[in-house]
Amino acid sequence: MGLVGLGSDTGNSIRGPSSHQALVGIRSTMGLTSRAGVLPLSLLADIAGPMARTVEDAVKVFQVIVGEDPNDPVTAGAGAHLPQDYTAALDRNGLRGAVIGVLHQAYERPTTDPEIVRIFMAAVDDLRRAGATIVDPAPVEGLDAIRRQRDAGPCMGFKYDLNRYLAAQGGRVPVKSLAEIIRSGRYHPSNQARLESAEKGPENGPESPGCQADTAYRDKFREAVVTSMDKLKLDAYVYPTWSNPPRLIGDLNTPHGDNSQVYAPTTGFPAINVPMGYSRGGTLPAGMTIFGRAWSEPTLIKFAYAYEQATHHRRPPVSTPPLR
Repeated sequence: MGLVGLGSDTGNSIRGPSSHQALVGIRSTMGLTSRAGVLPLSLLADIAGPMARTVEDAVKVFQVIVGEDPNDPVTAGAGAHLPQDYTAALDRNGLRGAVIGVLHQAYERPTTDPEIVRIFMAAVDDLRRAGATIVDPAPVEGLDAIRRQRDAGPCMGFKYDLNRYLAAQGGRVPVKSLAEIIRSGRYHPSNQARLESAEKGPENGPESPGCQADTAYRDKFREAVVTSMDKLKLDAYVYPTWSNPPRLIGDLNTPHGDNSQVYAPTTGFPAINVPMGYSRGGTLPAGMTIFGRAWSEPTLIKFAYAYEQATHHRRPPVSTPPLR
């Protein structure tokens, strides 16, 4: 029904839905797209970005949402990293000469679905046939040694971020704080416990010990990723966006296999989901994440487009035929 959509991704919410719906989703480098107007969940990780049927459509939307915004200080340095036109990266031969690592740490777990692994390894073969050199395995070294300061307490920035967001809206919103939302009762009952838990907790801002500990951990994680990519001379990593097929309606027990919560949100680096095939007899979409260094969006777009054009995995859903 729609040509494109916009989502906000704290840990998954651009790339995850895109994978489950055979769409392309772009999560940018932190600071490349503005968060102004985004209802915050965690401003340490919140990023807005496009979801579309093709890489080209997603990139055309991406082109107009990137850049500096005085309403979001984190974008202050974005202008130095903008190409004139992201669509220049739409190169069918863009995988020739690429060096891409398979990031097993992102998706291997006891509940990983073997069919998803098979589809992903076929996608890796497609990358190789399109001209990429594949490094497999390509681990991020030293992750197990990175520790968050335990005595710093939790960050819990949701209450802090939300209250300031609502207060800044003036008369445009009927509530001014998380406490007022809870008193209003105007939310789905399944969210009540989480909202009340957040309200009972501290209103920790970015300068709190807990949030500072999170920032220090992110810095170390980011350094480990860059060091490993440099050592292996990688242009990007790839991994399945989910380790398991989409859950069917009503299924709350099957492992979901979300692989998006760690690498891109923790580092602030960009990632793109692109369709890589279908599981369960060709009925349930599966997606591949292409993940890279900060400000490497043109490179990731080039790889995603070349892969898409070489495979053309996406097909329109049979449940929603074209309008006539």
